[in-house]
Amino acid sequence: MIFVGGSVVDPSETRSSPSQAGDLLMALLEHPVLVSSSHSFKAIPERKFSVSEQAGSEGSTQSKCVYVFQREYATVDPELVDLVGTDEATTCVGIVIRNRKSGMISVAHMDSPTVVDGGLTQMLSLVHNHGFDAELDVHLIGGFDDSSPKQASHKTRSKRQEKWDGYSLPLCIKIIDALWRSRENFHIQTLCVLGHNTRRDSEGNGYPIFNGFLAETSTGRILPASFDRTTRCPEEIVRRIRVSVSYEDPSWDGRLLETYDTRTDQFKIAPCTWTMRQLHIAMTLQHLSDSEILQTCSTSPSAEAPDFLDNIRRCWDYLIHRPDWRETFPMKQPRVFKRTAGGWARCTQGSSINHPARVDYLVN
Repeated sequence: MIFVGGSVVDPSETRSSPSQAGDLLMALLEHPVLVSSSHSFKAIPERKFSVSEQAGSEGSTQSKCVYVFQREYATVDPELVDLVGTDEATTCVGIVIRNRKSGMISVAHMDSPTVVDGGLTQMLSLVHNHGFDAELDVHLIGGFDDSSPKQASHKTRSKRQEKWDGYSLPLCIKIIDALWRSRENFHIQTLCVLGHNTRRDSEGNGYPIFNGFLAETSTGRILPASFDRTTRCPEEIVRRIRVSVSYEDPSWDGRLLETYDTRTDQFKIAPCTWTMRQLHIAMTLQHLSDSEILQTCSTSPSAEAPDFLDNIRRCWDYLIHRPDWRETFPMKQPRVFKRTAGGWARCTQGSSINHPARVDYLVN
């Protein structure tokens, strides 16, 4: 069930059939309360989150942060974590769910309608603590109007054209549909998606205004944010690779990638397998030009961040040099990291949690 401004949203009040989740989404995007909240969110200066920023804050300790990659989720306890966030979302959507009473927060970076139902179940497993009467605040940020300007301007559409254009819109529709059908009480506080998160150039091409955000666990406040390589950790490359190879790993069908252990404040990066086919793809694609890589590997080639190409090439290099997934996940066990004063410590086999084998100081 969905609430806005303290009132339940009734799909029958939308202009079209209440059975259409798309109509409900459009009604929410036009809701005065959510239009106002989007304007307020866009007025907040984007925070550039980095290790150097943290180190430069005199008289303060480094914030305890959890970073979420694409297709991942993390549920955090405000007693253990200060900040949780994600970025690099173009056609993806970041979702925040916060329990008003307990303060527990779950953040996911959803990239496909196929993971929404299962992903929402994963997120709620610790947030509502099996109490369906919990009041849950929700923030949706990301995705943009990635349909072509010519297509978007058509008022008369054939049945073939009625298929939703772009990647962002179907994902947003699915998320809203899943929230509405759920038994929980979801209070949407921010809906900065699609048109609310789109800027256009002189030729009418769309780009996202924001690609990421941070959630302050003590207050539930959400602010625009971007991260650099020093804060997208631990195990940046391995986690990036999991995103691409998980599409062909049946163990992750319809689910978000498990990454973080809420109760212990440890990263437990669940294993994922890759095949010789994926190695062959990496070896083939590495020879493409920058423009060819963008067209082949991105859902929004013109909207990717400057480091997109470097990131994807580093992933291919890892796969080429480590073709057997068992080298990364021996005995198909997760890669475990414990938080330290300087970053994250890898707990390898034969080491104890109190005496980890190696420390990754936020840099992968």
